[in-house]
Amino acid sequence: MEKPDAQFKDGISALLRPPTPLQEYFEELISTRKCQGLRVNPDGEFGKGVYATAKFGEGDLVLKDPVLVGAQHSSNKMDCLVCSYCFCFIGSVELQIGRKLYLQRLGISKDCCQFDSSDGEDDSYMEDHINLGESSSSNSDKTPLPNEVVESLMNGELTLPYSERYPLASVIPCPGGCGENYYCSKSCADSDWEFFHSLLCPGEKSESRCREALLKFIQHATETNDIFLLAAKAISYTILRYRKLKASYQEDQKYAATDCACNSDLSLLLEAWNPLSMGFKRRWWDCIALPDDVDYCDEAAFRMQIKELAFKSVQLLKAAIFDKDFYGHIIGMFEQNNLDLVVASPVEDYFLYIDDLPDSEKGKAEKITRPYLDALGGDYSVCCQGSAFYPLQSCMNHSCSPNARAFKREEDRDGQATIIATRPIHTGEEVTISYIDENLLFEERQALLADYVIVEHNPGQIK
Repeated sequence: MEKPDAQFKDGISALLRPPTPLQEYFEELISTRKCQGLRVNPDGEFGKGVYATAKFGEGDLVLKDPVLVGAQHSSNKMDCLVCSYCFCFIGSVELQIGRKLYLQRLGISKDCCQFDSSDGEDDSYMEDHINLGESSSSNSDKTPLPNEVVESLMNGELTLPYSERYPLASVIPCPGGCGENYYCSKSCADSDWEFFHSLLCPGEKSESRCREALLKFIQHATETNDIFLLAAKAISYTILRYRKLKASYQEDQKYAATDCACNSDLSLLLEAWNPLSMGFKRRWWDCIALPDDVDYCDEAAFRMQIKELAFKSVQLLKAAIFDKDFYGHIIGMFEQNNLDLVVASPVEDYFLYIDDLPDSEKGKAEKITRPYLDALGGDYSVCCQGSAFYPLQSCMNHSCSPNARAFKREEDRDGQATIIATRPIHTGEEVTISYIDENLLFEERQALLADYVIVEHNPGQIK
């Protein structure tokens, strides 16, 4: 890839800096989130930090932070049909089960039940599952169902008992006709198209400059690392916001002098990028964790390989206004600021409900539902999994003795980050979460925290 022209270097540097003034930016962000009792200190000892301006009791909700940019993991799409914008489950319990069994039959579905929660998303709800007996079998012990039964589930001809207790929104297809994205409502479909998907949709109505290049980019990201898809969404978001701002600016300047068009373009681009500019940015190939199977003496070669992977990705994406180094910083931002995106499955809830029925009802219901549970095996409980950037959550500092955690309650059924107090938090106290599993051994914590440029001096805890 050619180096960026010298005239763009200052602009690229400006994009990598956080917006100013910071305090006003965070106050506006908090007001849009309707957060009560929080403030952001942009110049704390450890960089940005979130502080309590009111008391929180143990178990209190501290923050609900909507996704700014998020994406479901590519492999997880085979197990969970969710809205591509808000990430709630869609369709019906029957469709979710039938679709999963259909893909299993084709040999496409992957076992995605295990996921890394080291970015702060608590997985204790998975540990609290009751044992459903032999029905929760291993993948090798799954009992297949006849094709016609699976098809009846998918097309709505078959209704399972008590499934009406778990209603899901109807499936809305992508307005661009890609057949890849689906939504829970026209509102979510329109919002995703407006803010992200119109440039990344490979369908007939795509606004992408080159659908062929886009398809190659998507294939490359799916085969290598789907963090590239998240970075692409950030770029698409910025470009689409910039176009809107520029159109509005040009309308305002229709009868005014336009001598400063170049400077206005940069200022508009900075404004469009502002919501994402708060993330801590290091180049991806500098901050990605060294895999266990890569020896330290091979680290330089590994990071060069990752760098080349990112360069190929940006070439396929053809993001003309960004240079490859800037793209690397975007990927690095998600590597260090993302939180696991997790939404519990209604299919799991459904089978747990059947298991909890009174004996007089349970026997009759299980005669119908048991074959489906046996066919799913352990995959019955796979949740929606992905990665996302949350503007306020990303400002929270790490502690190995945190006073809050990311935890989904029963009512939290979409992709928003939910932060809960784990002990009383006093007014003026910093709200912290753990970026890693604080129960790990000291050496393991050290290795994981190195990715965040954090050094733990006390084997007991760190802040």
